[in-house]
Amino acid sequence: MLPGNAVPSANPSPGAARQRIWALAWPIILSNITVPLLGLVDTAVVGHLPDSRYLAGVTLGATLFGFLYWGFGFLRMGTTGLTSQALGREDDTAVRHLLGQSLLMAGAIGALLILFSRPLVALGLWLLDGSETASALAAEYAHIRILSAPAVLANYAILGWFLGQQNSRVTLSILVLTNAVNIALDLLFVVGLGMTSDGVAWATVIADYTALAFGLWLVTRQLRLLEGRFLRDRLLALSAYAELFRVNANLFVRTLGLLFAMAFFTSRGAVQGDTVLAANAVLLQFIMLTSYALDGFAHAAEALTGRSVGRRRWDEFATTVRGAAGFSLATAAAASLAFALGGEALIALLTGLPEVRATAATYLPWMVVMPLIAVWSYLLDGVFIGATAIREMRNSIFAGLAVYLPAWWLTQALLPQDLTNHGLWLAFTLFTLVRSATLAAYYRYHRRTRWRDTPDQGRLHSGL
Repeated sequence: MLPGNAVPSANPSPGAARQRIWALAWPIILSNITVPLLGLVDTAVVGHLPDSRYLAGVTLGATLFGFLYWGFGFLRMGTTGLTSQALGREDDTAVRHLLGQSLLMAGAIGALLILFSRPLVALGLWLLDGSETASALAAEYAHIRILSAPAVLANYAILGWFLGQQNSRVTLSILVLTNAVNIALDLLFVVGLGMTSDGVAWATVIADYTALAFGLWLVTRQLRLLEGRFLRDRLLALSAYAELFRVNANLFVRTLGLLFAMAFFTSRGAVQGDTVLAANAVLLQFIMLTSYALDGFAHAAEALTGRSVGRRRWDEFATTVRGAAGFSLATAAAASLAFALGGEALIALLTGLPEVRATAATYLPWMVVMPLIAVWSYLLDGVFIGATAIREMRNSIFAGLAVYLPAWWLTQALLPQDLTNHGLWLAFTLFTLVRSATLAAYYRYHRRTRWRDTPDQGRLHSGL
């Protein structure tokens, strides 16, 4: 087997583990930064149009696709965890068929999303509860963007498969191509051709299919390096999907819970008017920028801890987690400092609307504290994905929601009208804090019981 990047066979020292984490993380960080960069360009391009309704419409439409696309992010995460464990077992056949199974699932789900797009879009926009004008623009955006569903989901599977083989440079090349094409077409359609939210949607669709064509070409090259061939019964028999279904079902529920929290935040901001909705959208780009930087180390942890699980090497597992934690905490501290010193300047880059700038600056302090709270949830998500301990991830979301919704209700009931958006930010921050604390408690429990530093320890279980 050739996983893409060289894989050391011995348990690494802490210094060697950090080097390995960085070697995997830096291409992922660069590629991930292009994703929020795309969001920043979308926001900046539409935010400089003469009316804030276009920014509000794109915000609602993009949030809707948090449900329709990101809800199926298990096609990336589940594929990464299972592929990295197969890599640890040196099972080329499993690595090959995990790709085939994930691509077939992606194609089927994508076709269903297009088939049922009209009721899904209508329901989603009703739940988001934006203004009539913003919702109309969001619907136009959504009916265009849904056409890329099969490509988006297949790209998730391809990215997860390469990352599970510790081939992060391929991930970099795919995502950089996707977002470079998308940004270029954003500028062409909106700035050059005078389109509005529909131009942003068409740019995304074209970029997604361009990335799929490139990804499939890379897949064909990698398959030549793996032993064996595709077997019909492994691809078409439902029983062969049992492990993939088990992992992905819990990931799906977990992701829907997380996306519900984000969508609830956006919808409660929308009720306060288009200016607050647009200001919150600008600040959410800060969170996305931080999350993609932190996810670089989390994704490296996925691949490396998954391989350790496949080898049943808990000493190696723990060394990887400690190394990734050091990188993650340093990154979170740097993000908080950057937002404290340059947050208002970044807001000004994202929108030229004075009322949106002023409103976003009012809530900027929440962005300063958020990275230090959220860092542990990002890191431990990566660890638990690598270990395919998905029930714990799901439960952490439930615990967070159990605090988030009551906290929001209390702040809306007790705070005066001009502080209700601060109450919304407080509730969202508490959700993140509880999620991080729950994952940390699960990790400590497993380290004492199942993930102890004994190479011959018994089989890892995925739930409590």
